[in-house]
Amino acid sequence: MRKLLQKLFSPLIIRLANKYASRPDSTRVHKALSALYQDIIQRPGKRGQLIDLGTKHRIILFSDQHKGNRSHQDDFTLCEDNYLAALRYYNEHDFLYCNMGDSEELWKNMLLDVIKHNKANFEAEKRFLERNAYIKLFGNHDLYWDNDPLAGFMLKNIFGTKVRIYEGIIFSLAVKDQQLNIFITHGHQGDMQSDGNWFSKWFVSNIWGPVQSFLRINPNTPAFDNQLKSEHNQIMYDWTAKQTNLALITGHTHQPVFNSLTHLERTYIRLNEAKKKGDKATIQKLEAELLAGKISGNTSPRLENSKNTYFNAGCCCFNDGDITGIEIEDGKIRLIEWKKDINGVPQHLVLEETTLDNLLG
Repeated sequence: MRKLLQKLFSPLIIRLANKYASRPDSTRVHKALSALYQDIIQRPGKRGQLIDLGTKHRIILFSDQHKGNRSHQDDFTLCEDNYLAALRYYNEHDFLYCNMGDSEELWKNMLLDVIKHNKANFEAEKRFLERNAYIKLFGNHDLYWDNDPLAGFMLKNIFGTKVRIYEGIIFSLAVKDQQLNIFITHGHQGDMQSDGNWFSKWFVSNIWGPVQSFLRINPNTPAFDNQLKSEHNQIMYDWTAKQTNLALITGHTHQPVFNSLTHLERTYIRLNEAKKKGDKATIQKLEAELLAGKISGNTSPRLENSKNTYFNAGCCCFNDGDITGIEIEDGKIRLIEWKKDINGVPQHLVLEETTLDNLLG
């Protein structure tokens, strides 16, 4: 019966959920990003940190874990093994961890339930905090950390020490005798249906959450509502294109973006190049990736003449258990993925890579 109901009602429910979950408006988004960026530059420490990285740096950025209570509406469950393996690796290699928001799914769940079922994940995050190498941002699904008077007490209870919560962070570093600023925030700013909007929270908590739990639906696939995600990413890119020597890294859309192009777009570019060369092995490999990910759609019309200024970490709640993130290490930036091999062992993969000097301009 559940499978029949999934087939009948899943498309409608997903469309409704998406309609009320995100409605980006370029004017509002650009205004909100500019205001946050200037606030951090002019008054560092209040809404966000301004950190000079120097020449040596190792940073990992993960977003959108949406940790829940391990019910059927918990999108993080399948990704937990990859997430824990990734955090072990990055802590052992002395990375700074910036958690970009929506780490806890507090629209669908009570905080105490999330804490109860995620002790191992909080303990893994705590290890970075013990090295003074942990930065926690808030998103729209864990806005609680920013606006609840008990948030500080709860965080200290979880991590054993005080944890500052920020809306954004700016890493400043010298690249080829120029200053490059990397602006990091969750990405919901200015989104009319996500920027603290009460109706979205009510819809997810009271309609989408229970239905998702019953139908056991996880919409977090690379193809889910690709058009709307790309629209939001395009708005973010348009803001960065107006800046100089500034790159923006967000999450929120759950869609990985590297050098202002989605990973999906880059896959199609590689596929087209392989077809032109008659490279059958590469064609077969890329088509298998698209098929395995159930990816469909076309490349973006914005493939040429785009600045390398916008990145999106993707998410840690894909329905196949994979997670994606952004690494910044000693002059390079990478889009990475953690996924299990055929033996079920989490593996670290580099999907895209470029040097930071390509972000200047």
